[in-house]
Amino acid sequence: MYEGDVLAGNWRRPGKGKIPKVPAELDLVVEDADSGFCGAVVACDKEAVTLEDRFGKRRLFPLAPAAFLLEGRPVTLVRPVAAPAGPRRSASGSIAVEGLRARVARESRIYVEGVHDAALVEKIWGHDLRVEGVVVEYLEGVDDLPAIVAEFGPEPGRRLGVLVDHLVPGSKESRIAAEITSPDVLVVGHPYIDIWQAVKPSVLRIPAWPDVPRGVPWKEGVIAALGWRMEPAQAWRRILGAVSTYADLEPELLGRVEELIDFVTEAS
Repeated sequence: MYEGDVLAGNWRRPGKGKIPKVPAELDLVVEDADSGFCGAVVACDKEAVTLEDRFGKRRLFPLAPAAFLLEGRPVTLVRPVAAPAGPRRSASGSIAVEGLRARVARESRIYVEGVHDAALVEKIWGHDLRVEGVVVEYLEGVDDLPAIVAEFGPEPGRRLGVLVDHLVPGSKESRIAAEITSPDVLVVGHPYIDIWQAVKPSVLRIPAWPDVPRGVPWKEGVIAALGWRMEPAQAWRRILGAVSTYADLEPELLGRVEELIDFVTEAS
């Protein structure tokens, strides 16, 4: 009923002129036609493209003709055309200040709960904070926040902004925050149990942050549910390494950090 073998020939690489050229844009998911390795584009130069699979494994492939499958169809990946030159943006989306020399630090400060919070704020807003001369410090929890605020001694021109994890109605954190009444202190927070959750799941190529049963340490529970064979410190490096701009974070965190920066830099 058929003329010849329907499986004969290289079905993944049809004749010349029939293969579309596709720019290897970041996050484009393709499959290497020879090895079957499937991953998202994380880097591309004039000769090769780097793919990262859902387990975080990376492999380098040459930009050969018809070497990849996109949605099951063969394509030729090409290096993306560079975007027109314009003002350079910082990771937070603000216009970067070229040749920046950090200004003398203000007396005002921003406090965050832990070292992971501080690292994430620095990675996204570090440029902005140096422009404004704002120092971020971490507290290792907010149980003693009233005493910490009293020791800081807030006053006009010496403001304190505090970012709190899991600041939702009825939580322990909300009761502690309610004790702070100084007009020169702003306590804001996000709804997440841990700052890890403020990173969009799609950035890590997971469907969602898993629910962790009560009584199970949250970070360890997340690692186990995701099947990551690593310690929390290694998991955090993986999470932080996947974040590059404000677009990788949830808006509930973005708005609160911007609010704190505005508060501590506002003229008294």
